[in-house]
Amino acid sequence: MYYRNHRIAYRKIKKAKKIFLVIHEKPDGDAVSSICAMIDFLEQEKIDYYAYCVSDIPENFLFLPHTEKINNAMPEDFSSFDLIIPLDCGSLSRTTLISEILGRKKHQKVIEFDHHPKVDSYSDIEIREVRAASTTQVIYDFFKKNRIKINKARATCILTGISTDTGNFLYPSTSEKTIRISSEMMIRGARLPNILESTWRNKSLSGMKLWGLAINNLEINKKYNFAVTVITKKDIEESGATEEDIEGISGFLSNLNEVKGLLMLREEDDGTIKGSLRTSDDNVDVSKIANALGGGGHSKASGFKINGKLVHKNNRWMIE
Repeated sequence: MYYRNHRIAYRKIKKAKKIFLVIHEKPDGDAVSSICAMIDFLEQEKIDYYAYCVSDIPENFLFLPHTEKINNAMPEDFSSFDLIIPLDCGSLSRTTLISEILGRKKHQKVIEFDHHPKVDSYSDIEIREVRAASTTQVIYDFFKKNRIKINKARATCILTGISTDTGNFLYPSTSEKTIRISSEMMIRGARLPNILESTWRNKSLSGMKLWGLAINNLEINKKYNFAVTVITKKDIEESGATEEDIEGISGFLSNLNEVKGLLMLREEDDGTIKGSLRTSDDNVDVSKIANALGGGGHSKASGFKINGKLVHKNNRWMIE
């Protein structure tokens, strides 16, 4: 069904008159790379599109082709789009377009490209592969199945999505296929050193200060052999860190060799707490914890959001 849907989706895209592309709020490297790869394809096919993300694109991903074409303002007439394509969104809520998508007109179809486990059903066609290391790897399969040329721009997008979502090939999601595709993308013109320079080796002083605070707040729950750290709004304000500075902290701290996994709790501006769960232990599935808290994700990397604020009482962090 996965590869059959690639063919069906391709025909739908080719027939579409106007396409709406969307990625999740506070986009990571995989999300930005996915939409940029799709923009490059649609422009080659001369298909009208509108690319949307409710959040600004992080500065460290602006090297990717077509990022200047991603809008954070909604178009006036959403009903004018006959095809809606969410990329790497994980769930309907992360598109930030719940009412628009659920209330879409009969002529509007939804094709979902993702590598996250299915949370809810809202699309007409799913291009989903949970074994893929990134959504750009899913897009690679889509291009290959439909004999779509992968040029240097698309290769750069695909490799960026893979490298950022695998923690530079350190996470358990890295497979033989992931390495093979990455090698092919380099042959097609993608420059891994340049990608790493932009996405990883670009830490600011404020960002490093925040990482230091996250390490300083680190505690180990000996009962469950799990590490826990927190990032408060005060931490972010005092360090002067930005959204992209926070990216990668949970993955880095999950490298602790004496624990089964890591939970990072971070205060958001809207009064919620964002939880990030990471593990490299074959016997631990952190998605079960995330699902129980209304979130989701992969067995080795998941997340959730809950209401509350972080407080430090009796030498431990708590949520109130």
